[in-house]
This record gives sequence, C-alpha cells and structure tokens, in this order.
Amino acid sequence: MHYWARLSREGRHTLAEFPDCPGCQTFARAGEDIANEAAEALTGWLESHLAHGEAPPEPKARARGRGILVPVPATLAVRLQLRWARQARRLSQAEFGKRLGVTRQQVHLFESRGTNPRLTSLERIATSLGLELELVFRERKLVRRRRRAVPG
Repeated sequence: MHYWARLSREGRHTLAEFPDCPGCQTFARAGEDIANEAAEALTGWLESHLAHGEAPPEPKARARGRGILVPVPATLAVRLQLRWARQARRLSQAEFGKRLGVTRQQVHLFESRGTNPRLTSLERIATSLGLELELVFRERKLVRRRRRAVPG
C-alpha cells in the first residue's frame, strides 16, 4: 500500500503533502531525504487516526506533477485494511467480535498499534468478512515524478 505525496519547494525546503490525508504534511531541509520525512509523517498521521478510532481515508490520489509514492509499513497496512473492511460492512467492533468468537477488546487489539496477528487469525478475519486474504511480495518501488519544463 502506498500514498501519493505531492512535492513542492518552499525556499530551501522541500514540502511533502498527502492529498488523501488532510493536514498530513512535512518538509525536509536541503540535504535531508524527503522520502524518509514523508514516510515518518504519514505513518504518524495514520497511526493517530487509528488510535482515535477513526478510519483514515484510503489512498486514491494518482501520481500527478512532482511527487513520490510513500509506502505504508505492512503491519500498519493490515490494520488499516481491517478497519476499512469492518466499517464498510457497518460492523461495530463488538458485532465483529461476535462473528469471530472473540471480544470487542480483541478486535480493538487487531486494529491497534503494537499487535501482530498471525496469518491464521487474518485468514479467519477475512473469511468472516467474506473476503480473501492475499499475501504478495513485490519489488520495492519508489516513483518520483518531475514537472516538465513548459517552453515559454
């Protein structure tokens, strides 16, 4: 899972803004790696939303202009997808827990920071939501797009 970060210059700084994550932005000074700064800002922003019981927006922005694709750590991506799938079915944590045969607190732990559910648990969760669990290993990709100079 990746989110698109639009890059711009502000003086000697590079600014990264995430169109899908209102208010999530960061900057890097000259010589600093904006990709690392952006990844840290995005992870913190997504974690904060999950911690407050919110479902952050799913990534939808397409690469346009100057920017980078910022990867979401796999453990966080699993928790986000679980929250999105549960909420898409309009299930509370308690209702979902009943389907799984676990407590609301256990569902909360599945969606919370610091948990690392087993693959067998993830398969059971996916099945109870009518979904298929797919695990894919991919080459890492870092997409940078630059704005073309307009003749003028």
